[in-house]
Amino acid sequence: MAVLRAHRIRVGRPGRTPAGEAGEAGKAAVRPEAAAAGAAGARALAVLRVATGAVFLWAFLDKAFGWGWATPSKGAWVNGGSPTRGFLGHVAAGPLQSVFRSWAGAWWADWLFMAGLLGIGLALTAGVALRIAAAGGAVLMALMWAAEWPPARHLSDGSASMSTNPLVDYHVVYALVLVAVAVLGAGGTWGLGRRWAALPVVRDHPWLR
Repeated sequence: MAVLRAHRIRVGRPGRTPAGEAGEAGKAAVRPEAAAAGAAGARALAVLRVATGAVFLWAFLDKAFGWGWATPSKGAWVNGGSPTRGFLGHVAAGPLQSVFRSWAGAWWADWLFMAGLLGIGLALTAGVALRIAAAGGAVLMALMWAAEWPPARHLSDGSASMSTNPLVDYHVVYALVLVAVAVLGAGGTWGLGRRWAALPVVRDHPWLR
């Protein structure tokens, strides 16, 4: 009887089947790979974030101080030049030509444009306020897309627009990158995103993240 009771206890006691052990072993093998892939993806996204921020920061610095690439020294903002006159003043396609030309060189347009470049660049490189940067950057890219108006085959003077894609150009790509970086919370890797998110004001207002 004792033998039968022991036998019943062994049979009734839940144990690991070979299939169950194989499944757990498979999960254990997959977990490190998934963790490594997640870490690699976070680092890749951080590189994309910082690189995109550098694009905006460089544009700001070159236009502000006239380092001689896109902006000569005499055209620098600090020397009295206008960051918007050259671009908006030559808009030659699209339904908003007259609107953009009227903005060219206006003090408020210069300040908003430069503040946008600096703010977006700093936010991306530091990994903070990514949602604000994404919203502001998307608006800026949409305006610049409308100013260049890629759907146009010809400019107002009849010459070819040289547009390479009527819909998706680099402005659209930059806007999508900004949105992706913000949605995926890319500021936590190689950035100050976690410290920023821990601030009381940011915790109370998630749109500041």
